[in-house]
Amino acid sequence: MLYRTLVPHSGRPDGTAGSGTTPPRVAPVEALPPAPVLPRIKVLHVITRFWAGAGDGTLLAAEGMDPDRYEVWVAGVPSADLWEPARAAGVRTLETPGFRHTLGPADMLVLGRLVRLIRRERFTVVHTHSAKGGSLGRVAARLCRTPVVVHTLHGQSFHPYIARPRRTVHRGLRRVTRRLAARFLAAAPLGATAAAEERPATPGRGDVVPSAVRLGAVPETFDPAARALLEVPRETALVGTVGRVDTRNDPLAFVRMAAAIRAEHPGTAFVMIGDGPLAEEVRRLAADLDVEVTITGQRPGAERLVAGLDVFVTTFLYQGPGRALTEALAAARPVVATAVNGVPDLVEHGATGLLVAPADPAGAARAVGWLLDHPREAAEMGRQGSRQVRGALAPETLRGAVDDCYRGLPRLPATGRRGLPNLPSLPAIGRAPGGVPRP
Repeated sequence: MLYRTLVPHSGRPDGTAGSGTTPPRVAPVEALPPAPVLPRIKVLHVITRFWAGAGDGTLLAAEGMDPDRYEVWVAGVPSADLWEPARAAGVRTLETPGFRHTLGPADMLVLGRLVRLIRRERFTVVHTHSAKGGSLGRVAARLCRTPVVVHTLHGQSFHPYIARPRRTVHRGLRRVTRRLAARFLAAAPLGATAAAEERPATPGRGDVVPSAVRLGAVPETFDPAARALLEVPRETALVGTVGRVDTRNDPLAFVRMAAAIRAEHPGTAFVMIGDGPLAEEVRRLAADLDVEVTITGQRPGAERLVAGLDVFVTTFLYQGPGRALTEALAAARPVVATAVNGVPDLVEHGATGLLVAPADPAGAARAVGWLLDHPREAAEMGRQGSRQVRGALAPETLRGAVDDCYRGLPRLPATGRRGLPNLPSLPAIGRAPGGVPRP
C-alpha cells in the first residue's frame, strides 16, 4: 500500500477529533483532582512561501493544535501574507533572513539558521512543506537529530511545464531528502500515488490528509448579494473562475473556452476574479476572439464572490485542487475542473462536477455548455459537492489528522522532552517579528 487515508477518531480530551488511543474523559475536568502540568511538544513548520494554498493549509493546522499539548512555530520566507495572521493566532513565527523561493547560494546560510534554531529550541517535531522548504528543513532536522520529521506534499515542483534544468534539480532534491522524513502527508490519493511513483516520498510511509479550507465566510448556496457585487444581472448566465492570472492557471484556455461557449450560448457572461502577469495578454486574446471577459483585479472576499457564479471553472495546467475550487464546491456551485494532480479526488465526474483534460478549451466549453443546458442536474452536483467538502475538508478534520500523525510516530514522547538529543543551546543573534529570537 503506497498511502493510507488518515481519518481522525473521536475521543480527544477536549472533545475534538484526535487519536483513537485516547478514550474520552468519564467526568468533567472540574470534578477531577488536578493533573500535573506537562511540558508541551514543540513543533516547527518549515515552509517556503507562507501564503495562499499551502501556506493557508499550514496555518490552519498550526493555529488549531491543542495549546495544552503543542507549542507551534513556523519558519519561512519573510514578508509573506500570513505572518501577521499567524502571530495573531498565537503561533510563534520566524521570518528567516535569506530564505527565498528560488535556489541559490544563500540557501546554505538559511540551512545554518534553521540548524541553530532547531538546536536552540530543541523541537520534538519538524514538519516541512513545499520543495525547497522541505529539503532545507529535513536536512536541518537530520543534522540536529530531531526525533520526529514529517513532510507534507502540497504539489509537484517538477511538472512538465517548467524548464528541464529546474525540474531536474527539484526532482533530485526531493529524492535525496525523501529518506529524511518518518512520515509523508499528501492532500489527495492521486497526488500521493504520483509522489510515490516520482520518488519524492517513500511508499508505505504516507498518509492522505485532505487540505482544509476556511469555509465560515462561504455561502452555502447561490448568493444574490455576491452576484450584485459582480455587477451581472441575475438572468444572465455567469461563468467564472478565481485565482491568479498566470501560467499555471492557463487563463488563455479560459478565454478560448469562453469564445466557444458564446457561439452556442450567446447571452453568457464571463469573469476572472483576480489579477496576474497575464492579464493584458488575456484582454488582447479576448478582443481578438470577440468575447468579453471581465478581469476584476484582486477583490477582498473572493470566497464570497464565488457564490455569485452559475458555473465555476478551473483551467489548471498542473496545480492541485486549490482553495478557490474548494470554496466553489462549498458554495454549491456546479464546477468544471481540469483533471490534474488531486482534483479528481475532489471532483467526481458526474457526481460533484465535470472533469476535463488540461489545455483543452473546446472540451471545457462542452462541459460548461452541458451544465448550462441541464440546470437541474447541475444544481444537484453543486449540492452534493457542498455536502462532501463541508464534511471532509473542515479545519477540525485536518487538525485531528495531523495530531493523529504526530501521536502515531514511535519517537514522539508523552511530555515532549524525553528522547531529545543533548544538543548545546546557541546564542540568539537578533530578534524576529513577534518577539521570537532569530537563530
